[in-house]
Amino acid sequence: MSDSLGPMGDLHLIAAALRLDRADVESYTRVLTTVLGEALPPGMVTVERKRSMADRMNGRPGTPVSLAITTPDEQLLLRQQAHGVHAEIQQVVRGVTIKRSTVGIDDWLIALAGLLSRLAAGSAAAREALTKLLD
Repeated sequence: MSDSLGPMGDLHLIAAALRLDRADVESYTRVLTTVLGEALPPGMVTVERKRSMADRMNGRPGTPVSLAITTPDEQLLLRQQAHGVHAEIQQVVRGVTIKRSTVGIDDWLIALAGLLSRLAAGSAAAREALTKLLD
């Protein structure tokens, strides 16, 4: 992998790594909270979970149904639905969503890869996490 994650080729490489074997919100949640969780700023990744009575009684966190990655300018949202995963990119200005775009998973992953790439450009921890993800 190159030292700079900015070129479009690297964005596609990151997106391809994220795309592998990840067909539901739970899989994306696992990747983003374990592999990248330590490198991302606190509060950047929010997971909404559905907890059944059995989950509550056994102290389990429940099944992830929604995942949001939030920056000051945008929010990338994945939501589990009956027919699959719904992906949305929201444009945010001063905490207010001004535009919502429903996108395909591939476009969502490209947007996420761009975001991770920008973070990696300014953070050694984010760069290291991306290196682990791509290996």
